[in-house]
Amino acid sequence: MVLEKIQKANDVKSLRPEELPVLADEIRKFLIEKLSVTGGHLASNLGVVELTIALHLCFHLPEDKLIWDVGHQSYTHKLLTGRKAGFDDLRKYGGMSGFPKRKESDCDAFDTGHSSTSISAGLGYVEARELLKQKHSVVSIIGDGSLTGGMAYEALNNASRLKSNFIIILNDNNMSISENVGGMSRYLNGLRTAQAYTELKRGVEDTLKKIPGKGDRIVNQMRRTKSGIKQLFVPGMFFEDMGITYLGPVDGHNIRSLVKILGEARRVDHAVLVHVITRKGKGYPPAEENPSRFHGTGPFEISTGEPKAKDEKDSYTDVFSKVLTDIGGRDEKVVAITAAMADGTGLSRFARRFPQRFFDVGIAEEHAMTFAAGLAAGGMKPVFAVYSSFLQRAYDQTIHDVCLQNLPVFLAVDRAGLVGSDGETHQGVFDLSFLSTIPNMTVMSPKNRWEMADMVRFAVDFPYPIALRYPRGAAYEGMRRFRAPVEYGKCEILYEEEDIAVFFVGHMSELADSVRRRLKEIGYACSLINARFVKPLDTEALEMLARNHSLFVTIEENVLTGGYGEQVLDYVTRARLDVRVRCIGISDDYVEHGSVEVLRHEVGLDRDAVVKQAVTDYLTMRGE
Repeated sequence: MVLEKIQKANDVKSLRPEELPVLADEIRKFLIEKLSVTGGHLASNLGVVELTIALHLCFHLPEDKLIWDVGHQSYTHKLLTGRKAGFDDLRKYGGMSGFPKRKESDCDAFDTGHSSTSISAGLGYVEARELLKQKHSVVSIIGDGSLTGGMAYEALNNASRLKSNFIIILNDNNMSISENVGGMSRYLNGLRTAQAYTELKRGVEDTLKKIPGKGDRIVNQMRRTKSGIKQLFVPGMFFEDMGITYLGPVDGHNIRSLVKILGEARRVDHAVLVHVITRKGKGYPPAEENPSRFHGTGPFEISTGEPKAKDEKDSYTDVFSKVLTDIGGRDEKVVAITAAMADGTGLSRFARRFPQRFFDVGIAEEHAMTFAAGLAAGGMKPVFAVYSSFLQRAYDQTIHDVCLQNLPVFLAVDRAGLVGSDGETHQGVFDLSFLSTIPNMTVMSPKNRWEMADMVRFAVDFPYPIALRYPRGAAYEGMRRFRAPVEYGKCEILYEEEDIAVFFVGHMSELADSVRRRLKEIGYACSLINARFVKPLDTEALEMLARNHSLFVTIEENVLTGGYGEQVLDYVTRARLDVRVRCIGISDDYVEHGSVEVLRHEVGLDRDAVVKQAVTDYLTMRGE
């Protein structure tokens, strides 16, 4: 096998030209086989195999720097840098990350996980190189989907002023996670068919240069004249007008063509963009036909592409999707917004039924938030469904454009808490903290699928900013008999006893219930309280429960700093209530990749750890 010859970085350079297509085929086969067992990002990685090989042929790692935007398409890069053995534990706790990690390899130049970041990071690398008088190449690889994010344009604007080489690879597969939308997508569609124009432009320039004594001057004049022949023959005018040389488009599955154009790009003495056309999912028919489903997949059957394990239960996302669509049928003011995640957030159902009231703004969370504010100011009821880790990108807009004006925007915060295998960049463990700091914001979280449905209905008609926080995965079906109406700012007391009161936030309901049962088994009286609202805090309930409880235990899948528990502790301290508070959550750290079950054990969010802490505190407080 040719792949066996790759043991470390730069080994690919020793292969014969005829071995390179074989290597590409073997890499695709390897990835399909491994990911069918472990799960992971398949379609995006199958699409960049030849591109990655070409990059490793043209550049020398780790001296040269490759910066992958988002980073979920870096599997071939990991193979070519000697990490083949790591794929058996891909995305498992303690195993290899599914994204670039500087601490994992010197060949990973920059940690990534969110989109539209690579050009900014690459530009920083370039300026550092110039200041330190170094000579290495810097290459940022960004997808066409990521070009819907405003940060990419901020970086391009600055890159246009460079006086030294900086290579930007535009990996154009007409997809982000869902199909791309907007003006940039239409622009790139035109460029994809412009190869003939590129060749004609080069032919014209070559011919003119042959005119004795005048050719070069004529060509240079044409380049300076934006209204001249350049407008007709250069397909990348958007980039060229910014001062960034455009090369391409080039077939992203032709290694020889890629190596040639990358060689040209290295000779440019300023920023250059290489437009590469690839096909997401290439080489595996199920992924080619349905790249969205194979963007991030669990284990699957190779022969059919079907998941090995199907979850028959509705997820929290499914409940949100069904209830919102039902509401949309009765209320024409309800509109839905996604940032290129219609499938993942469950809004595809709403989009199919109400296409005129559905807006996919692309990978542009900042714009989505202010757009939602405008819709609300205009009299609509906007629902912005977004993953917790991506909501972070729109924090300023949440404060300045939504909450400052107290506008009725409903934030459906999906994938909250620990999400597992995608790791640090995707864990949704900060939202309770950063949302709770914002005046006028209401934050709530459901204990089970029925409360989820009730909270969606509550949030749609709430006349001020509100966030509904819920996790990935199957909706909890326990505690069905507890279904008191959702009352603004009020918690729900499920069991009222004495001594120890366990408060939980949202999907910590199952854990909290098991903690209560275990405490009772070993002889402790225990109340159980569903917080429901993280903001506002139900201070009346806290004061009432403090009268016959000596210990409050709060449980949340969020960082402790600024979370629900700290808010309870702060109020108890300021109100001088005679009760001790133990906050259970995630310490001041980033949580790496692994299964949610393993990660909860590692951070102390499992039954035995919580019970041990509660008993220790209770006995210490009693002097026992």
